[in-house]
Amino acid sequence: MTKYTVLPPSFYARPARTVAVDLLGKRLVRLINGRRLSGLIVETEAYCDAAERDLACHGDKANGGRPTPRTAVMFGPAGFAYVYFTYGMHWMFNVVTGEEGQANAVLARALQPEEGGELMAEYRNGRPRREWTNGPAKLAQALAIDKSFNGANLCAADSVMSLWIEDAPPILPEDIASGPRIGLGKTPEPWLSIPWRYWARGNEFVSK
Repeated sequence: MTKYTVLPPSFYARPARTVAVDLLGKRLVRLINGRRLSGLIVETEAYCDAAERDLACHGDKANGGRPTPRTAVMFGPAGFAYVYFTYGMHWMFNVVTGEEGQANAVLARALQPEEGGELMAEYRNGRPRREWTNGPAKLAQALAIDKSFNGANLCAADSVMSLWIEDAPPILPEDIASGPRIGLGKTPEPWLSIPWRYWARGNEFVSK
């Protein structure tokens, strides 16, 4: 039987940019009725990783940088899920990083599907495999991640855990690309162009 290692809290309790890079190649797993749906993380974005402000980050803009009912999870312990709703239709899955009391998170933008393809295809309304998880909203839909996971402990080693990230071989530094984050709307410079998006170079599941 294959043995999997769930990433510990110490993995996440580091700066968002560091975690965003190190998450590439790790395996995101969703357990549904005993069935594993999983994929390798191939694209991420870091938020609020700096002493200076990050106007693209919910934790910075909201309530003057203080926790709100929506963003409180971002300020909590590392290793928990921050799931939010956007554009009135999409869920976004993030992992909380950094030090408790400061807003830090990494958005999972894309996966390379591994297990549970039939269910992913069903959740993605029969779209082709290449379109199951090549974007953060698609990823959340394919793995049935919604608001019920906001605040979920991704490191809990108990039988009720149904969402976590496992260790897997890292992507080599020379195979990682970086660039500006996507979908920031009217976020001003320099935050609009900060290269805090990271992806597996040449991977077909990276978002467009």
